[in-house]
Amino acid sequence: MKILIVGAGAIGGMLGGYLAAAGHEVGLVARGAHLAELRADGLMLRANGKARTFHLPASDDPADFGPQDAVFIALKAYAIGPMLGRLAPVLWPDTPVVTAINGLPWWYFYREGGRYDGSSIACLDPDDSMREALDAKHLVGCVVHAAAEVTEPGVVEHTGGRGFIMGELDGAITPRLEAIGKALEGAGLQPTLSGRIRDDIWTKLIGNLSYNPVAALTGALMNEINDNADLLDLIRRMMFEAIAVGEAYGARFTVSVEERLGMARKLGAAKISMLQDLERGRPLEIDAIVGAVVELARREHVSTPSTDGVLALLRERARHTLPR
Repeated sequence: MKILIVGAGAIGGMLGGYLAAAGHEVGLVARGAHLAELRADGLMLRANGKARTFHLPASDDPADFGPQDAVFIALKAYAIGPMLGRLAPVLWPDTPVVTAINGLPWWYFYREGGRYDGSSIACLDPDDSMREALDAKHLVGCVVHAAAEVTEPGVVEHTGGRGFIMGELDGAITPRLEAIGKALEGAGLQPTLSGRIRDDIWTKLIGNLSYNPVAALTGALMNEINDNADLLDLIRRMMFEAIAVGEAYGARFTVSVEERLGMARKLGAAKISMLQDLERGRPLEIDAIVGAVVELARREHVSTPSTDGVLALLRERARHTLPR
């Protein structure tokens, strides 16, 4: 397949490297020093103590690549909007655009089939510009259960996990979804095709919504949070609140709060992504991971006092810490 990775950083770079190793024609969209290194010396992917370098076409402009069989968006949530309108030159009428992103996606209610079908989440797409930039027929949801890090420009280290849960927005198992799954499986990754991708989004989100802001506010590593009974009590309250919000919109949870905490404990002394971003002076995915949940809670009159308080603290922490 001809596959374009838009946002060839940690997860995107990892994905691009594995797909290229499996023989697919991969292009990378990146920027800055990372792009310069990709062009000069290629993408180095490190995994399991081994390193391999891939010399792949790389650009900051998707139009340089022409129409694709599949496009993966692996950008931070705040960077997606400006990119969507630039994807038209790489899309055939049925090219899937797989959103391998964190938090609630801007498209959450598109083709959802419920009472809010087609509506927007205001904090993610306040002027409907994202809706207008890309036809929803292209979109495929994706939840990533893998970890990677850009250790230096041009170098991506795969640190754990290979899971990619993917699903059409209307729940159908389509030929294009099966083709993407086959490509990822052939690349040594672990795809799961889901008929209820929103459930999978919520299951991951209850962990991100709680652990990410707590790490950013405290500076604590994952194991330090899990060893602190008071912080764990806050984490639990936030998870229960998020589950109540998800269920108000029809989400089904097959993982309990204690099981979700167990999943987090397996990550050991990991430095959580929002803390990494804060330390590096990068914008935080506050709205996608926390703000959107609070917005949906207000819409359905679900009480989320712990999440509300953490969101207020997180916004103020970001305002005082990050460049303006």
